[in-house]
Amino acid sequence: MIVDIHNHTILCNHATGSVEDFVQTAIKEKIDVFGFADHAPMNFDEKYRMKFDDMQNYENEIRNIKEKYRDKIEILLGYEVDFLNGYIDQRVLKADVDYLIGSVHFLDKWGFDNPEFIGDYKNKDMDKVWQDYFDTVAKMAKSNLFQIIGHIDLIKVFNFMPKKEIKLIALNAIKEIKKAKMVVEVNSSGLRKPIHEIYPSKDIMELLKEFDIPITFSSDAHKVEDINYKKDEVSDYAKSFGYKKCAVFRNKEIKMVNF
Repeated sequence: MIVDIHNHTILCNHATGSVEDFVQTAIKEKIDVFGFADHAPMNFDEKYRMKFDDMQNYENEIRNIKEKYRDKIEILLGYEVDFLNGYIDQRVLKADVDYLIGSVHFLDKWGFDNPEFIGDYKNKDMDKVWQDYFDTVAKMAKSNLFQIIGHIDLIKVFNFMPKKEIKLIALNAIKEIKKAKMVVEVNSSGLRKPIHEIYPSKDIMELLKEFDIPITFSSDAHKVEDINYKKDEVSDYAKSFGYKKCAVFRNKEIKMVNF
């Protein structure tokens, strides 16, 4: 089964292509389960996400397309939610969706994965930045607000790496993810970024397998060309760590399927 459950729409203001274009491309790619998880609204960094007024239209459009193509592909509905203290909105958390992906894009409101702010790395202690990042991932897991962890090692995006061993930095976060019974996505978008590496890295994948944490798959597509990106490479990568099954969610209930 081919699963790709983290994809975006034009409502986030930095994606292109219609919902129908995405679905038709997913069908051509022979994807079995395709999920939309657009950037949820938040009263911060508004230009890179949908507005609260867009939520109902977004949900209705995905449900309509799900019904239209139900004989050809299964469509899931979700949100990618930024874990940023003071800005997580109950309207998003209570939305009637299949899953919520929790992602860390900000450290103290610093958008570390945004090229606009790459200059801020210049005077940073990378060991501290990485530890702050994974401490935030741990807090996100402890919140029990989400089903899936998005691009768990996004902090590597620009290839600014720590001196400290990554497994030591990430270990507590992995333990909290295990306690929270969360799923971690294997996300191909890192192959399109300066790091040129799948999220998660080998070190993190080894920890996930050690703690028996389930995975799912995403291409994090912002345009149709990204859908199912490097699918064989990503699938083989997960299998190389001993994974044979991946997670899908319906009404926030997990189901494991073979891939």
